[in-house]
Amino acid sequence: MIDATRGILYPARLPEFHRLPAPAEAAELVAWFWIPEWNLDPGRSSRQEVVSYPALNLVVQAEEGASLAGATTRASHRDLVGRGWVVGALLRPAAVAALIEDPAALVDAERAVDEPVLRTAVTAAMAAGEGHRERAVEEFAHWLAARVGTVSEPARHANAMADLLMMDSSVRTPAQAAARLAVSERTLQRMAHRHVGLSPAAMIRRRRLQEAAQRVRDDHSVDLATIAAEYGFADHAHLSNEFRTALGFTPSAYRSGVRSSGAPLAP
Repeated sequence: MIDATRGILYPARLPEFHRLPAPAEAAELVAWFWIPEWNLDPGRSSRQEVVSYPALNLVVQAEEGASLAGATTRASHRDLVGRGWVVGALLRPAAVAALIEDPAALVDAERAVDEPVLRTAVTAAMAAGEGHRERAVEEFAHWLAARVGTVSEPARHANAMADLLMMDSSVRTPAQAAARLAVSERTLQRMAHRHVGLSPAAMIRRRRLQEAAQRVRDDHSVDLATIAAEYGFADHAHLSNEFRTALGFTPSAYRSGVRSSGAPLAP
């Protein structure tokens, strides 16, 4: 099941945002597709702040073309102005090897990729009227499946690794993940480095931070010490330190900011 807002720090500020499942032909390559669309009045902007999943994204934009964005170690933002859209694919490890040799070199960075066929197909789909998002996803998935080709068993094993580290809240240490995958911790480290560019511990920290941030945002009745304990932080101070390091503010400041962020647009 796709969580529509996990990783998005201020959902109320989104003009329009969709997460769509990958078609069957790309199910081993893409966790989901994400599509923001906006049409803002002149002089207005919408700041989108996210704490991204520990994965790479392949992104198509009408004006900028296609780009590959690496995994991140901190929150990021983009200020939307005018009118536009983005179609992004949250890549599973099985797709990464076909697109980049060393994903660690792209951590906290983004680079343009010369894929005019992909850009043309997605742009045409986004201009197609009703059902445009679904058509864009179909075109994107078809292109990516052809680019990657047959998915190998090692690639499927890397997908299983990412699923555990990114999505399974019961996995709190690399040792637990290695045991579940029946590999050594050293092998787990190599798999994560080759397919994501981050360490297993960093991937777990990112998932845990996303989960805690979502709980802080959505459930104001629960105190922060309780949230820290629920998501494996040593105490409230540990949770606050992780927030400051990755997001630049404390959990209490974030909760206050969410409460006051009802207006979606900023001058």
